[in-house]
Amino acid sequence: MTPASSAEREQAGGGSGTSWFYNPRVRGVVFQVLVVAFLLGMLAFFAYNAKINLERAGIASGLGFLSERAGFDVSQSLVSYTNDSSYSRAFIVGLLNTLLVASIGIVIATVLGFIVGIARLSKNFLIRQIATWYVELLRNIPLLLQLLFWYKAVLSVLPSPRQSLEPVPGVFLNNRGLILPEVIGQPGSSAILWALLAAIAASIGISRWARKRQQETGRQFPSVIAGLGLIVGLPLLAYLVTGMPVELAYAELAGFNFRGGVVVIPEFMALLLGLALYTAAFIAEIVRAGILAVSHGQTEAAYSLGLRPRRTLQLVIIPQAMRVIIPPLTSQFLNLTKNSSLAVAIGYPDLVAVFAGTVLNQTGQAVEVIIITMLVYLTLSLLTSGFMNWYNSRMALVER
Repeated sequence: MTPASSAEREQAGGGSGTSWFYNPRVRGVVFQVLVVAFLLGMLAFFAYNAKINLERAGIASGLGFLSERAGFDVSQSLVSYTNDSSYSRAFIVGLLNTLLVASIGIVIATVLGFIVGIARLSKNFLIRQIATWYVELLRNIPLLLQLLFWYKAVLSVLPSPRQSLEPVPGVFLNNRGLILPEVIGQPGSSAILWALLAAIAASIGISRWARKRQQETGRQFPSVIAGLGLIVGLPLLAYLVTGMPVELAYAELAGFNFRGGVVVIPEFMALLLGLALYTAAFIAEIVRAGILAVSHGQTEAAYSLGLRPRRTLQLVIIPQAMRVIIPPLTSQFLNLTKNSSLAVAIGYPDLVAVFAGTVLNQTGQAVEVIIITMLVYLTLSLLTSGFMNWYNSRMALVER
């Protein structure tokens, strides 16, 4: 055996007892195990230290407090809740309120952001300047100040219920919120809901069919108009066929406030306006950058084929720009969801205000409450990122 082959064998792990240290793969595994063991040890140390300190301070630990009576009211609840409900019920109320404002805010911010982003590239001077001032103004003012502006300077100065504004008959706006008519379903009204779901499914199917048809033949089909017609027409047809089994119960002024109807509290409106308008300013810049990233030759090629500017933007520019827009757009969705925790500043009963605020103060279970709250926001962020990554993979270019 030659000396060279012996050295190679020792480098591969054989030979002397210390040769494994010079193997990069083995050394990397050993170091990773040591780092993980160190982190687990530190985590166990902090957990043990927290347990000892809690016992010394006489503070109970565990999740048993979730079944205890809450003893406080919440101004907005999407599920049945009273002050006799448990802390776990209060947690669900706060979570649903957070999901409500985050989901609606994402939709509004996305639509408004796309409109403003396209408007920033408009050839019309006035439209372009309005969009530019909107972006520069809202994205450079702290979100907390904007929330306080909408709540204190706009909604709180509205007239009292006796002098309510009535922009639409049966709809009232005052300093206690927006009062809408309540929709009361009668027997047979479920058919309208099923018709709406069927119309949405049919619209999605038509959209996919129209896209495939255009790719194969080049012929276009008005899928948007057809989809809107189905979504509006099919439930309306079900409403008429089933004998109009839906009633509107209007709110009535009784004393110093309205009785009945559906009340949208001013805290929700202020939070929704602040989050949506603030995030839309950032989305507008993302959309503008995505459109500018598409080569101008694409526009010229579309014009040479006879496409008008609107159709060029819809069929050529936006689909290509989406590959640039989606990754930073995901970050804005995550920011909006996490920024909803600022609701505590204006009294909106979100997860932080209800669970990490009132529940924590009443129970003293700071460690458990904060960990649960952090895990909820982490889960929401991971789910949002996972969905957007899936959507991004569908929009990505496929190599042939």
